[in-house]
Amino acid sequence: MQINFRIIRFFSRLSERKYSLLIISALAFIESIFSAFPFTIIFTLLVISNPKKAYTYAFLSTAIAVLGAAVGYAIGHYAWLSSSSEPTAIANFFFTYVPGFNAEAYTHIQGLYQQWGFLIIFTAGFAPVPFELITITSGVFNINFVLFLIGAAIGRGIRYFVIAFFIVRYGRKFVLFVKKYTKPIIWGVSATAIVAIIIVKMFL
Repeated sequence: MQINFRIIRFFSRLSERKYSLLIISALAFIESIFSAFPFTIIFTLLVISNPKKAYTYAFLSTAIAVLGAAVGYAIGHYAWLSSSSEPTAIANFFFTYVPGFNAEAYTHIQGLYQQWGFLIIFTAGFAPVPFELITITSGVFNINFVLFLIGAAIGRGIRYFVIAFFIVRYGRKFVLFVKKYTKPIIWGVSATAIVAIIIVKMFL
């Protein structure tokens, strides 16, 4: 994640615009259905540029991401398979054009749902996993909709509010730290999530 002063200045100007909240809402919504851009990076840059709006951005991003997740769920539930249980044109579009969304990943996620259920949604909310892979397959595999929304809200909320908190607290030092230790952080978060899932599963 390359951060320089030109990018900061651009997002600083953007964050002062009246339509900045509309932009971040639209991007958060789209990311839940189609990850065509690194929204987390955009979110981070906006928070860096305007820390006073950090928690507003976090709350709005979480709320709109959950709304987008509900739309993704609906796509999976109502438009993914034909009456003969064959993939529809929409499904084939995602398999062909959406990075990370392929038949192998789809089958793998199905197995994870059968083993862990709703906990996968919670983990994917903040882990480095294409979120649309989770939102759409949740609808395909008929995951309880209420639990789905709760898991999406918690997972996405953790991601955005943690980023907002550390940027407000530590500023650009936090960004430089994440840039330097991206891989260890991802492995650490993923390992923690797996351990948490196993512990919770033991008591279900």
